[in-house]
Amino acid sequence: MRTIITVIFVFLFLVIGLPVLGIEWIISKFNKKAADLSTLRIVQWGFKVVLFLSGTKLTVIGKENIPTDEPVLYIGNHRSIFDIVASYAQCPGLTGYISKNTIEKVPILRLFMKRIYCLFIDRDDMKQSMKVILTAIDYVKHGVSIGIYPEGTRNKDKSDSASVLPFKEGSFKIAQKTGCKIVPMAVTGTAEVFEDHFPWLHSQHVILQYGEPIDMKSLDKETQKKIGTYCQERVVEMLETHKAML
Repeated sequence: MRTIITVIFVFLFLVIGLPVLGIEWIISKFNKKAADLSTLRIVQWGFKVVLFLSGTKLTVIGKENIPTDEPVLYIGNHRSIFDIVASYAQCPGLTGYISKNTIEKVPILRLFMKRIYCLFIDRDDMKQSMKVILTAIDYVKHGVSIGIYPEGTRNKDKSDSASVLPFKEGSFKIAQKTGCKIVPMAVTGTAEVFEDHFPWLHSQHVILQYGEPIDMKSLDKETQKKIGTYCQERVVEMLETHKAML
């Protein structure tokens, strides 16, 4: 039943949201920042409702580690589409997530995502991927935080909740080129909400933890060269602590 109710809500949210997007677009002609923040809060409200309807009990740890006065690069492990639902609802300021390009094919959803500065990447197309990273760099320079999953795809390993795929170093060019801080995220339990029971939603306790911001300028040169590995270790450390909490 929760699956049907959630699907109906998402459908109505997207359909009713179309005229709302139109209104926000008009407002943006006079006050772009206000329109951007309004759209952000509307989407975050929608995600929070989805979490509630799906029966997800969310525990958030370390939210105080997120800087509220500057754009950052969020990086984290990736297990489920609910990683995005849970974490995006917590962003204090304008934030765009980098998503796989197949999501761009969903008509109304892509309008919402583009409106909140989300980008679509084709990891099989090096030229297109670089263009997306350059756009993300420009967004950060203009005050928009970016979220990316450096593993590049969902980790489907069920044997160890703390396992992660190797973090791709190219994902960190956004921080390297802008000097923004990196906020590591660790999430546990999201795959059990949906993917492990596809196509049904399952009530689950999810833990989302934010680590202390990482300032690359404060790291030695050798660590900066292997920033992906360094951040991966920080995420794994947090994931290991989650095991005793579930």
